[in-house]
Amino acid sequence: MGKSGGTRWLPYAFTEQGIYMLATVLKGKVAAQQSIFIMRAFKEVRHFIADNGAMLERISVVELHQLKVDERLDQVFAYISEHAESSEKIFFEGQIYDAFSLLVSLVRKAKNNIVLIDGYVDINTLNILAKKREGTAVRVCTHPDTRLTDRDIHLFNMQYPSLAISYSTAFHDRFLILDEQIVYHIGASLKDAGKKCFAITRMEDPDAADALLKKLDGNTQKL
Repeated sequence: MGKSGGTRWLPYAFTEQGIYMLATVLKGKVAAQQSIFIMRAFKEVRHFIADNGAMLERISVVELHQLKVDERLDQVFAYISEHAESSEKIFFEGQIYDAFSLLVSLVRKAKNNIVLIDGYVDINTLNILAKKREGTAVRVCTHPDTRLTDRDIHLFNMQYPSLAISYSTAFHDRFLILDEQIVYHIGASLKDAGKKCFAITRMEDPDAADALLKKLDGNTQKL
C-alpha cells in the first residue's frame, strides 16, 4: 500500500517489437489471433502517421502558435490589470478603509523608490509606507514641525529599510511619486485619508515627476 492509500502498479503496454517476440512464444488459436489484431493496429497507426504527417505537423505548428498567443495575451492582461485604473478617485468622509487600501495599492506599485511630499506626517503615514515592496527605498519630505520622531524613523528602518526624511516649507499640496515617473496628487495628508472628503488624482503631465524632484532637491534640509 502506498502512503496515499492505494496500491500502485506500473501500466501494461505493448510495443511493436514486444508483439513480435510474444508471437513467437505464445501458443494457441486465441493468442495467435490477439497477436495479429495488435500487429494490425500498429500497422494502421503507421499508415495513419504516414498519410497525415503534414496535417499533424501543421497541428503542432498551430498549437505552438496558440501557446505563444496565450502567453502574449497573459502579458497584455497583466499590463491592463496593472494600468487600468481611474485617473481620479474621490473618497468621502468615513471611507477610511477604502482610502487606506487604495494608498497601499499605490505604494505597492513602486518597484525601486517612493517619494512622498506631505507636510503632516506621523506614525499613521508610516503604517501605509510599510506596505511597500521589500527593497523599495522611501524618501519623505515633510514640514519641520512634523509629529514624526527620530525613534519612529529608527524603528521603521529596523524593519522596513530604507526611509529618509527631509524637511521643507515650500510645498502646500501632497504628492506621491513612484519610481521617479508616476505622480499622484493627493488632496489630504496620508494620515487623514478618509476622515474628510478628498481626492487622489494621477497627473498626466510627463514632466511632473522631474519638476517636483528638482524642486524637492533645491528646497529641503535635514535636521
